[in-house]
Amino acid sequence: MPYPYVLLSAAVSLDGYLDDTGPERLLLSSPADFDRVDEVRASVDAILVGAGTIRADNPRLLVNSPGRRSARVADGRPEYPLKVTVSGSGDLDPAARFWHTGGEKVLYTTGKGAERARALGIAADVVPLGDALDWRRLLEHLHDVRGVRRLMVEGGGRIHTQLMTQGLADELQLVLAPLFVGDPDAPRLFGPGSYQGGRLRLVETRPVGDVVLMRYEPTAPGAGALPSAADRHWLALACDLAAQCPPSETAFSVGAVVVAADGTELARGHSREGGDPVVHAEEAALAKADPTDPRLAGATVYSSLEPCARRASRPAPCARLILDAGVRRVVTAWREPDTFVTDADGSAVLAGGGATVLVLPEFEQRAKAPNGRLLGR
Repeated sequence: MPYPYVLLSAAVSLDGYLDDTGPERLLLSSPADFDRVDEVRASVDAILVGAGTIRADNPRLLVNSPGRRSARVADGRPEYPLKVTVSGSGDLDPAARFWHTGGEKVLYTTGKGAERARALGIAADVVPLGDALDWRRLLEHLHDVRGVRRLMVEGGGRIHTQLMTQGLADELQLVLAPLFVGDPDAPRLFGPGSYQGGRLRLVETRPVGDVVLMRYEPTAPGAGALPSAADRHWLALACDLAAQCPPSETAFSVGAVVVAADGTELARGHSREGGDPVVHAEEAALAKADPTDPRLAGATVYSSLEPCARRASRPAPCARLILDAGVRRVVTAWREPDTFVTDADGSAVLAGGGATVLVLPEFEQRAKAPNGRLLGR
């Protein structure tokens, strides 16, 4: 199911702390950065913090700029983003400022937590997720029921850790403040956990007053049938590659990327690349990869269209080429229609060869865009 775009936002000291252990909150951001955060808040549909942040900081989580609030209203959006929190116990202070400022609020909790929160009179839409908190169910509910497309997560460290280790964060906006905390009992941004391997991609760095903003995207593909945020990034790239294909009246425009388990791009390609009028995207990409590369066994192929199961132009269809390369995970945006080949089912060929196939339908229209003239035949 589609999830919102999840943006993690945090400021840390030079030695990696979110706060100190004093009674007052440690202000890590500069005035200029607080204004930047306000701008980001104004751009999203919802802001999320954990119950621990509400207890420790008693935040309001508002868009402070009247101009930005007016711009939201002019765009047909609520004056304030939806405010979201998560608590397994439901044991929260009903007098906290979080509940009594801004616009709508929602609390995600367990079945027992929902009973406690309602008994306390928490002023929010209380949504039980079952016996335990489940981030994927939470994100699906935000997307499908509350219409959230961009979610900003402002803490705390436990929430950030869970979203990163589960591969659900699309972006990390990290601000580095020019000071040290040095207290081993102070909270850190990330705790121990089973993080995905590989290096994150640095997409921006810039000074904001006396702090430095760094924006990162994850690169490591998901595992098995569970999609990760990086899967969406790579599939978006495959869709962009499809738009580079020379036009054809007899074949679809498709893009493909081969990515190792650590997030290293091994190869990319698109239909009719290099002047070859019949080459397919997956074929073009795999031709550039070293067939002896041991990373292929753990790699993922991203293709804007389901890899073909049958073709007239070459002896081996793309589904077979993928299996022969040793790849056992494929992420695609769109199942192949019967436009040129009836009963096309590359996914069945791949599954029969032991590969896992994920279809992310939220990318279907993007994958179809360069093929509009061929559809409906």
